[in-house]
Parts: sequence; structure tokens; C-alpha cells
Amino acid sequence: MQTRGIHLQYSFESRGQRGPEVENPLFDLLNKLQEHGSIRHAATAMGASYRHVWGSLKHWEEVMGEPLVHWTQGQAARLTLFAQRLLAAERQARTRMTPHIEALRAELEHVLAQALDGGQLVLEIFASHDLGLPLLRELAQKQQLHVGLRFAGSVDALRALAQGRCTVAGFHVPHLPAGSPVFSSALKPLLKPGIHKLIGCSRRMQGLMLRASGASDRRLSLADLPGSGLRFVNRQSGSGTRLLMDHLLQAAGVDAAAITGYTARPEDSHLAVAAAIAAGQADVGPGIEAAAREFGLDFVPLVEEDYFLVCLKDALETPPVRALRAVLESAEWPAALQQLAGYGAPGAGQVLSLTKALPWWHFKTPKPHGGA
Repeated sequence: MQTRGIHLQYSFESRGQRGPEVENPLFDLLNKLQEHGSIRHAATAMGASYRHVWGSLKHWEEVMGEPLVHWTQGQAARLTLFAQRLLAAERQARTRMTPHIEALRAELEHVLAQALDGGQLVLEIFASHDLGLPLLRELAQKQQLHVGLRFAGSVDALRALAQGRCTVAGFHVPHLPAGSPVFSSALKPLLKPGIHKLIGCSRRMQGLMLRASGASDRRLSLADLPGSGLRFVNRQSGSGTRLLMDHLLQAAGVDAAAITGYTARPEDSHLAVAAAIAAGQADVGPGIEAAAREFGLDFVPLVEEDYFLVCLKDALETPPVRALRAVLESAEWPAALQQLAGYGAPGAGQVLSLTKALPWWHFKTPKPHGGA
């Protein structure tokens, strides 16, 4: 059997690209055929000729060594089972690689920006995965601010800030006036009042994502998961969403070990969790509403949370951070977020103190009476 290698490449284009968008002629073709059901309509959608699309299809069948389309007289063209599996696997792999693709793209964009204009403002951000931040990066670029965006878990992003590997870090927390041992133990050592300053960024809805059932008011609580038989796909340790799940389960008195798959193979982004559920590898998982909508999943809201950016106090008035705050305060930022379900931007761009924005943090430990 002929060996089939995987070749990766990238190009410089005038148009932007974000998220798991990675162009490939084979999968572009299969997607159009699946969507339109005929070569003629797929060719029209692709802006290509019938002859070109037909030739491309035959070329890829020869390369893969398998038929890709079923043809039946009088019926729409259908992808073969092999082509369906190939398309689903590629989409999931591409989605899972999103944070790494974004990191590579950010590094290349940084190099290109410096080569074209050494005086352009540059800002490195390590941040917990979020669908709004690539939109923020696009808006910043229009204002001559290049944002090098790298996705990591909330804990890893804050560690990168502490180690000087970035100027700004992004993390997210729900409003927890009663406190949270889970969040406090994970994040408190990495945030120092008087040293760090918060910048309001966005607000988003977190919940449970499930394969679509057709029910308009589907309900499911965390307490329903143990013994339900539902397979859970979780986020990685150190991510803000994993901290949120641990906190909510602890608050509800639910044993995480009783949830099938809770500590099994985790995913590194909201989109990767959604892709795993859409592919049938799991039944339910945590994520933001926008990710659920992108993959056509049902969504059960659990809690609204604030997404914060944080920097050292000394960096607050530097030109790159001031430019970032200006973009966040502009009317374009909340307008851009309207395309994402469950997002808003109250207080975006405002500088906040840790003790006021996070009143549940309990920075000071009360001294015992009697001086003991």
C-alpha cells in the first residue's frame, strides 16, 4: 500500500485568519460536497468550474486510495463513510490544535510586523482560551498595535506573567462573594494587590454542552451527572474552566470521581471539548455558549463569569497597554462581541484593583485574639 505523508505549510495573505481555520483543498472540497450535494453546486460555491472540481475529486480519490463520494442516479451526491470519518477526524484534530496554531501564527505575525515596521507597538498576551480575544487582536491591529496572543490555562497564563514571558495575562472567574477555596488556592499565589492591576475585558456565559436533542428547554444539572451514564469530557488541569467545574461540584456536594470521564483525557480549549461531543466521543462537557453554538450543540447555562486581563502596575501606562485599553473602551469591541453567543463587555477597558474586583479573595487573614 502506498504511504501517504502529511505535509504542513503556511502562506502570507492579505486577509486575516483565526481559530481552527486551516485551509486544505481536500477538506474544502469535501465540506462543499457535503453541504451542497452535487459537483455543480459545490463548484459554484467554490468559484470553480465543474471540470476542475471533478478532476480534483478524482485526484484525491487516487491519492487516498479510497472512493470519496457515492453516486446514485437522481439523488444527491453523498460522501462515503470513509470520507465522513476523514472529515470528522480532521475537524476535531484541527480544533484541538487551535491554541498551538494561534501561537505559531502570533509568532510569525510578530516577526512580520517587526520586519515591516520596527516602530509598531507590540504586546505579548498569554491568556486562557477565549473566542473573543482573536477579535480583540484584529481590532488592535487596525490601531497599529500587534498583539502576540498565546492561549494557555488561566494558571499557566498567570505564571507566564510572573516569569516575565508576557506583559498581559488573561484569566476568568465567576462572581463569588462567598469565596472559593478552589480558585483561591490556584490563583491567589499568582496575584498580588498593589503589584498587579486588572483590566476589564468581557463577560461570558459558561455551562454544559451536549449533543443537540431538539428540546428547546433542555435541563441538566451537575448533580444529575453521577450515575447518569453520560460520558464527560473535561478541560485540562489549571484551566479556568476546570477550576470552575471543580468549584461548582464542591459547592454542590457532588463527587467528581463519580462522573464518568471527569479525569480522563482532557481537552485544551472550549472548541476542542465541543468537537469531541459533536464527534460522539463524549456526551457532555463544560464550555462557553459560543463554542456550543459553533458546533450545533445544546447548551445548559450554569454561571456568568468575568474575563479579566492583568498586568504589572508599572506596565499599566506603557504605550502598548494604553493602546489595548483604548481598544477595549471603544464602541468597536462590544460590537465585535455581538457575533458570539453569551458574550458582553460591561466595564471593558476599566482599570480595577484586585481587592475591589475580587472581593471573595480574602487577602488578609484575621489575627487571632489575644495576640496568640
